[in-house]
Amino acid sequence: MEKSRQLQRNLYLTAKKDKQRRFHALYDRIFRLDILWRAWKEVRANKGSAGIDGITFEMIEEYGVEEYLLDIQEDLQNKKYRTKPVKRVYIPKPDGKQRPLGIPTIKDRIVQQACKIVIEPIFEANFLDSSYGFRLKRDAKQATEKVVIGQIKRCFSRQIKTGLSECLTMV
Repeated sequence: MEKSRQLQRNLYLTAKKDKQRRFHALYDRIFRLDILWRAWKEVRANKGSAGIDGITFEMIEEYGVEEYLLDIQEDLQNKKYRTKPVKRVYIPKPDGKQRPLGIPTIKDRIVQQACKIVIEPIFEANFLDSSYGFRLKRDAKQATEKVVIGQIKRCFSRQIKTGLSECLTMV
């Protein structure tokens, strides 16, 4: 198993085992090179454009991804890392208006993704099974299906008392 996934698994299992557990020392996990590499791959796969610093994926690849990640790691280790302002662009909407969009730098996206990789399993362990919003491998369609199936099951359990026609009008 990949080291970053093993870390996630260990964090998840620890959080699941003890719901009261507080994780006080996670910062050093964020700048582990395996975590930064995984964050880079996920951010790179997402594509996107350069942030306010103008640095593109191609520029980072030309510089050397490993070197770039080592620079980020050093800044994080020495607590010198600082986020850059977010680049503001406007996307046209169908009604003629414009929607503002903030584009962080690629470096900031990598650090944000590294943070997500480390803390997500801790939160995931404490969510209820019925929680669907902003969760890994869960979406609004699944939540809707669960509600509809639940209503149908309740409906059929009551059909003997209320009759099938009344039951179906509820669904």
